[in-house]
Amino acid sequence: MKFRATVRKTGASDQIVIIEAPSRFAVYDQVQKEGGFVVELEEAGKGFSLPAWLSLSIGTGVKRMEIVRMAKNLSAMLNAGLSLSRALSVIERQSSNKHLKTVFSGLSESIKKGSSFNEALAAYPRIFPKIFVAMTKAGEESGSLANALNTVGLQMERSEELIRKIRGAMIYPAIVLTAIVIVGILMLMFVVPTLTKTFVELHVQIPLATRIIVAISDFMVGNVALVLASIVTIVVGGTVFVRSERGSTVVLWLALKTPVIGELVRETYAARTARTLSSLLSSGVPVLEALAITKDVVYAAIFTRVIDEAVADVKKGDPLSTAFAEHPNLYPILMSDMLAVGEETGNAVAMLQQIAEFYETDVAEKTKDLSTIIEPVLMLVIGTVVGIFAVSMIAPIYSLSSAL
Repeated sequence: MKFRATVRKTGASDQIVIIEAPSRFAVYDQVQKEGGFVVELEEAGKGFSLPAWLSLSIGTGVKRMEIVRMAKNLSAMLNAGLSLSRALSVIERQSSNKHLKTVFSGLSESIKKGSSFNEALAAYPRIFPKIFVAMTKAGEESGSLANALNTVGLQMERSEELIRKIRGAMIYPAIVLTAIVIVGILMLMFVVPTLTKTFVELHVQIPLATRIIVAISDFMVGNVALVLASIVTIVVGGTVFVRSERGSTVVLWLALKTPVIGELVRETYAARTARTLSSLLSSGVPVLEALAITKDVVYAAIFTRVIDEAVADVKKGDPLSTAFAEHPNLYPILMSDMLAVGEETGNAVAMLQQIAEFYETDVAEKTKDLSTIIEPVLMLVIGTVVGIFAVSMIAPIYSLSSAL
């Protein structure tokens, strides 16, 4: 029986070496002698595994909430007096995710070789975000790793909960709009041709709106392959565009200009920015480093420009709130005012936490009401589409019955 291991060499975070050995112990022994740690270990020839490049492109196989639970469990065990290596070993045995088990194994090996916890975490940038690594580093340096892990776990949990609520509010309109499109395509391809055939046989004079619908229907029926290819291209191309930096910026800009949605977006990013800054600063991360990590967490280019300005202001000795106050169209005025008060009283971290909690609660309440707001708009859209279609197809029939 042979085992196949993917190894990350110490000091070369991007270098992956694959080795084979007759046993698990032989793998770890060889890796320890050569320097490095095991990233993935599996029995050679057993089952089917994707190539490394393909598995990386698809995803990590680790959910964000699993990292949240790991942080909280580690914090609890460290507070209980367990060593970090033992705590990681316990979590590894408890985890049912094979990808996460491999990660914990690699973390344990790195720590046993003398690496700090944050250095071990930094070797897995696709699994542990920068905020996790930075807060862990600050916790280790200040001797409060358990508190830092609990804080970052809470921060990530709140962030995921907020995103989940927003996605949940958008499911209903997305399903309705998708159903409208599917029903419309089916009507054009199967119902309209039948009516068109009747109109032609009876020599009915059809109005312009009907002729447009009939022309679209004839094109779709005569070019089924082209239509299907176009739909796939639009869906895939649209998805790729939205996920690109330029595409996400365009979508975000349109969302900010949309009534109700724009305010929801601003408050969401205000909550994310305040929560991240509060968590980092409370863990002892320097202001400039905290702003740099917050920029990565916020990600959206429209909002990160404000953070860049905040970095420049802090370097000049200006208050952190100055940059946010200069962009009320992106960050609500209340955020900059509350932060300014916090800076004046020397309690900026607590004020940032209050800002985050306020906007998280407000966004949660607004997402509950979002479906109520969107529902009449959707009914209006559906009614308009159905009305145009009905009038266009019924008008020729009415003309025919009048002529008889």
